[in-house]
Parts: sequence; structure tokens; C-alpha cells
Amino acid sequence: MEYIESFFALVGDLTWGWALVPMLIIFGLLFTIVGRFAQFTYFKRMFRVFKTDEVGDDGISARQALLVSIGGRVGGGNIAGVAVAISLGGPGAVFWMWVVALIGMMTSIVECSLAQLYKRRDIDGNFRGGPATYILHGLGKDYRWLAVIYAIALLLSFSIGFIAFQGNTVAGSALESFGIDRWISGTVLVVAGGFIVFGGIQRIAKVADVVIPVMALIYIGMALIIIVLNIADLPALMAMIVKNAFGIESVVGGGIGVAIEQGMKRGLFSNEAGLGSAPNIAATAYATHPVSQGISQSLSVFIDTIVVCSATAFMILLSGVYQPGAEVDGIVLAQQALTAQLGDWSQYVLTISLLLFALSSIMYNYYMGENAINFLVKKNTKTATFVLRVVVIAILFLGAVAPAATTVFFFADPLMGVLALANLLALIMLFPRAKRLLDDFARQLKSGVKEPLFDAQEYEKLDLDLSAWGKKAVKEALEQKQ
Repeated sequence: MEYIESFFALVGDLTWGWALVPMLIIFGLLFTIVGRFAQFTYFKRMFRVFKTDEVGDDGISARQALLVSIGGRVGGGNIAGVAVAISLGGPGAVFWMWVVALIGMMTSIVECSLAQLYKRRDIDGNFRGGPATYILHGLGKDYRWLAVIYAIALLLSFSIGFIAFQGNTVAGSALESFGIDRWISGTVLVVAGGFIVFGGIQRIAKVADVVIPVMALIYIGMALIIIVLNIADLPALMAMIVKNAFGIESVVGGGIGVAIEQGMKRGLFSNEAGLGSAPNIAATAYATHPVSQGISQSLSVFIDTIVVCSATAFMILLSGVYQPGAEVDGIVLAQQALTAQLGDWSQYVLTISLLLFALSSIMYNYYMGENAINFLVKKNTKTATFVLRVVVIAILFLGAVAPAATTVFFFADPLMGVLALANLLALIMLFPRAKRLLDDFARQLKSGVKEPLFDAQEYEKLDLDLSAWGKKAVKEALEQKQ
């Protein structure tokens, strides 16, 4: 075990501990410049996704794919992670979270557009795709090894490690707030989780369609109440965040350096832009053009960090409970902020919000594994998927009932670093194709087309699955040209 732990510690040092975070930001900025700031150009267009329910012949709608992605990105990190960033990096860390989110929105457009471009149909006719798929079919068979590494790391980190953490979070929160025994929480999770995961992506999407809006409204609603109660202090708070971000007013040791480090690191961990997780969901959706889905998915980065993380930050900084440099548990700090402003009842609402956050993350994390299995196992795929579902439910229960069970899954964070590194390498090499998609999308809009259409036949030299785009979209594209 010591050897295994040392190995994964080394993996973590070579990824997160080296230069991965700066690389993700630098290349995200490069994508932004070369991609002509698409995340800002198409910002208004992103919100069209809430008006569309079209699913085509197969797949889920763009709105459902967005909600599943939001459910996966938004989690405990938006509460505890933000609180820790502010405690260690000061209010200025919030500003750098915003910066990394705005850059990450472009990275999300690139990776999710590529996921749509290279998506495949599985044996049930559903759409599948993601980094493993665009590595294999975009870079070629010589890079199969990289695709396999990505798929294995995705399976072990998200569907094994992070599932255990979510079960542990739910059971621990329910025990502390409501006195509910861990085994009861574990049993409820098994029943609810089993119902969802055994229904596949279609049922996950339907549940997300209900749970995610409720989850967001509850949490953001409480934050808005606190902001309104302290509206007079908001201008001063914004000024403090900016000044602290640039070292003009430093409230913690380390000044601007710590603010940048904490803000960017927590921001990336929260919105996952560049890690390649969201493209697995983006590939499942029906879209008339790959960039349309890329733009829609970019909105989930905005909602995760600019909206939800900011809600946490404003709650903490406006409540008066924040003490610079104080070591405090992130969830506890958020609870203190709420109770100080809204009363004791609010901590129970926070617990319910955490339960919903965890449930949405469980759905998301499970599907990462299902997609990985579908890529790795070409024969007896249904059997392998069934085994995965049983294992996921068992690990979910284990994580809930055994407080120390999560220490067994220490490999999750290092493997997430492997995911980010493999995905970033693929994005760099495939960016010219993403740029071609962006140029085609912009050209069609400039010509007066309201909804750009993708003609897969124009990309016949690429290893695409033409059936994944369906005859309907190709036919419409050809008719429009004629």
C-alpha cells in the first residue's frame, strides 16, 4: 500500500503539483485569442439552450445535456472550495476565480465542439463520445494508448473514487444536521441512485431536468436574500475583491500570489474546464452543429463559477463571519454565514442543497464510467455496464456507511490530473479542427443563417461517424446550400 500511495502521490506531483494549472490557463487564453473570443461573442446565444427541447431521432436535448453538466460541475466545491479559497487567499481569490472561468468557457467550447464532431452511435443507437473518442478518431490509432489511459482514469476517478466521496458527504451532512444514521442515508442513496443509474443517460437527463433547477433556485435564492439585506455594502465589497486581487490591499500572508493561486486552482477544480469530463455529456446531445453544443456547454462553466461560486463568496464576505487567515472547515464557514444572516433554519436548507448537489454529482460521475466502459469494452458491453452499475451502487453505500472509507480512494485526485493532461494534449493537437468548426459556424451566421447546420460530408476526410449526425441534419444542410 505504501508503494501504491507513493506512486499516486508522484502522479499528483507530476500533474497538479507541476505546471498543469498554468498550462490549462495559458492554452485557454490562447484558444480565446485564436478563437476570436467566442465565449463573449456568443454569450447571448448561450441562453437559447433553455428554449430548445429538440432531441432529433436519438440523443437528449441540448438543454438536458447542459443541466446534467451543471449538476456535475456544481457540487461541494462551490461551497467548501470557495470558502477555503477565501480563507487562504483572501477576497481577491474570488476575482481570479472569475478570470479562470471566463477563460475556461472558451476551453469548454473547444472540447465540447470536438466531442460533438467525433461522437458515435452505440449499439442501442444512443450518442457517445468525449476525449477518449476524439483522441482515437481525431489523432488516429497511434494514439489509442492515450485514449485508453484517459478512459481508465475517467472510470477510476469519477465513477469509483468520487462516487465514494459523494456518498460520504451526503451521509455525513445528514448525520450532523438531522441525526440520521449513516446506514439509513446509505440505503436511501442506493435506492435513489439505483433507480437513476439503471436508467442510463435518458433517465439521468430526465432527473437532472427536475433536480438541477430546484437545486440552483434554493441555493442562489438564499444568497440573493443575503445580498439584498446587505446591498449597501456591495460596492465596497466589489472594490475590496479587486484591490485584494492585485495586492493593493492584502488581508492574508502571501498577498497577490496566494490570491491568484487559490482563485485559479479552486476555479479550475470547480468548473472542470479542460479536464474533459463535460465533453462526455456534450457528445450525448442532439445538435445541428458541433459549435452549438460547445456554446451551450460553455454556459455551464459560467453558471458554476460566475453564478454559484460568486453566490457562496458574497454570502461569506457580506455576513461578517469571515476572518482573514483563519483555518476553518469550508462547509462550516458557509453555515456560519447563513445562520448569521438568516437564522438557524438556513443551515438545514444548506444541508438539503448539499444533498441535491451530491445527487446531481452522483448521476454525472456514474455516467463518466458508463461512457468509459462503452469505449473500453466492445464485446459484451451491456454486461460490463450492468457490472459497473452494481459496483457503483455498492461503493456509494460503502462511502456512506464507513466514515473513513474515502481514504481508500486516494487515487481519485491524481488520476484527475492525468485526465486533464491527456485532454489538454489532445485539445492542442486538434485545435485546428475546432477552429475550422468555429469559422464555419461564424460564416453561416454572417450569411444570415439563424441556426447554422453541420454538413458532415464536408468533413469526409476525417474519421467521423456520419450516422451519428443523422440524415435529417445532413439533408437540411444540403437543401439550404442548394
